[in-house]
Amino acid sequence: MNIKDKILKFIKEQAYKPMNKKELANIFDIQKGDLKEFYSILDEMEKECSVVKTREDTYGVPEKMNLVFGKIQGNARGFGFLLPDDKEDRDVFLSSNNLNGALHNDRVLVRLYKKADGDKRPEGEVIRIIERGNKNIVGIFQKSKSFGFVVPDDEKVSVDVFIPKSESENARNDDKVVVEITKWPEGRRNPEGKVIEVLGNVDEVGTDILSIERKYNLSETFPEEVLREAENISEEIPEKEIKRRLDLRDKTIFTIDGIDAKDLDDGVSIEKLDDGNYQLGVHIADVTYYVKENSEIDNEAYKRGTSVYLVDRVIPMLPRKLSNGVCSLNPDVDRLTLSVFMTIDKDGNVKDQKIKETIINSKARLNYKDVSDILENNNEELIEKYSDLMDEFKLMEELSKTLRAKREKRGTIDFDFDEAKIILNEEGEPINIKKYERRISNRIIEEFMLAANETIAEYMYWTETPFLYRVHEDPDEDKIEDFRKFIYNFGYKLKGSDEEIHPKQLQSLLKQVEGKKEETVINTIMLRSLKKAEYLAERKTHFGLASKFYTHFTSPIRRYPDLTIHRIIKWFINNEIDAKKKSKLEKKLPQIAQHSSAAERIADGAERETDELKMVEYMSKRIGEEYEGVISGVTSFGLFVELDNTIEGLVHISTLTDGYYNYDEKNYSLVEERTKKSYRIGDIVKVKVANTNISKREIDFLLIENEEKEE
Repeated sequence: MNIKDKILKFIKEQAYKPMNKKELANIFDIQKGDLKEFYSILDEMEKECSVVKTREDTYGVPEKMNLVFGKIQGNARGFGFLLPDDKEDRDVFLSSNNLNGALHNDRVLVRLYKKADGDKRPEGEVIRIIERGNKNIVGIFQKSKSFGFVVPDDEKVSVDVFIPKSESENARNDDKVVVEITKWPEGRRNPEGKVIEVLGNVDEVGTDILSIERKYNLSETFPEEVLREAENISEEIPEKEIKRRLDLRDKTIFTIDGIDAKDLDDGVSIEKLDDGNYQLGVHIADVTYYVKENSEIDNEAYKRGTSVYLVDRVIPMLPRKLSNGVCSLNPDVDRLTLSVFMTIDKDGNVKDQKIKETIINSKARLNYKDVSDILENNNEELIEKYSDLMDEFKLMEELSKTLRAKREKRGTIDFDFDEAKIILNEEGEPINIKKYERRISNRIIEEFMLAANETIAEYMYWTETPFLYRVHEDPDEDKIEDFRKFIYNFGYKLKGSDEEIHPKQLQSLLKQVEGKKEETVINTIMLRSLKKAEYLAERKTHFGLASKFYTHFTSPIRRYPDLTIHRIIKWFINNEIDAKKKSKLEKKLPQIAQHSSAAERIADGAERETDELKMVEYMSKRIGEEYEGVISGVTSFGLFVELDNTIEGLVHISTLTDGYYNYDEKNYSLVEERTKKSYRIGDIVKVKVANTNISKREIDFLLIENEEKEE
């Protein structure tokens, strides 16, 4: 047990009375020469929010003091919620008067004054702002005679920012700007700031995406010192490095990616062994050879955490010289890789694995469309073009089906939700939106990467080496209980025990509803009942994959956890992990896991917002057009309807004029008071595009049957 754990254990004891740092030092018999380090540990614990320092400079734990640490989630109407650090705790309602100057995304300490009561959340008051979440805010500048103000793009920041005339950077009315907060809100006074960047008029081409980049603090450019370091990287691989690696340059290895992909992380090889087993090789770009720990590039990659794939551009984690160049497994050039070879039997079991530092020379840069056209449609022209790879393609298809069958047997949950492919013209305007096809070659590569990730995770777990895992924890019992009640309305039950939920029970239900009217609704509510996957420095199961061991190994060009994992694997296979390095990893990995999970959420938010933006732009040219769609969400204020091309819009309850509708929360439906006519998730409806609001990313639909009745 380390010193932090010992301090926590002591403070949590029933008999503990709050003590100051000197008293705690005496209890733990800290010598004079070690006092500075001990006090520094207490400061760290306070920053980590595991202990609270009171006004009397004594220490306690929040749960014994009716206090909760967490992050503010704002609301356009002025109130907010505390999302507690402890995921077991319920969200806390904070009225506008009890925010006490805290804004959306601020880390705060809240005192509870009203406990949870049934469905009602606990209520509290912000008593300390620990860290501000919005040093910069993006919004629309509005000018008056002697000052200006900025209306934030993010509605969760519900206050305007006052801008003195001298700090406006000559911004004009309706310019999108970035504001640095110089004075935080106090009492009824709004925050004050200065314009640090004018992005352009709200209607100018390119301003929209740039605004989203700034909102999420994303940058397409890299600091000078990072670019300088990248430029100094040699493209020549030293002979000494080649000799110490397993040379696979004569082996048939190739990549399969999207047509537009430039950062090619992974190559594959496959052969059938004499005993009937398969040998699958997954060869991943050895980014760590070029990106040394604590270098300028490494520090910037950690800060970014992930590459971000916006609707019209990629914001890479690594400078393009690496991501599209020396690290990318481009064809016909020598590339350094970290390879995992898996011997897999006819039932999909990995019987043996080897992990090697390798050098490869990719024989082809293939794309999903071509390989799928060969395997699904027997495209003769492509078969002739890739005749030398046909044996590999057939083996890959065969093995991937075996691996998939094995995963299905153990209970993996495969949500086959439609994704949007948004096609833009040269001006960045959306000209078509359609469903993204998930075809046989996509599934092949997906199966091979899953197998590699599981194999690496299990192998490293048994070595007892500190490591990063991709974890998807079991769902909350309450949410699963609500889900059970919901599906009962459709005549379904989860098979098996009511005590515990196993992914196989959910997988079985997905198969039962496949192709039926209620498929979308049940898939959607099931997904909402599950937790989000995250990175952790301890192994836990991955519920959705029904896997005991899982990690992210296959994308070090675009994900920092994968980069970290490669370093650890290479240290391990080269016998470079001593007690000192092990201790350092145990301390560092939880921080990397937490930061990477947060970076992933930021990337997801930015990607989703640029997609939504272009979808609203697309529909703004189609006012009055009619579509068929499925009700994808029901709220107290209306129905969300998703069209076949994945675009979603709102039918506001005020436009349902054939009666008075009440919201039935438990059954996700709106029910008319007198006739009991209802609309619920999964119903097919016809809608007309009534209105769009590009700045708010909103699309309004009208139900056609209601409109016809009015006429």
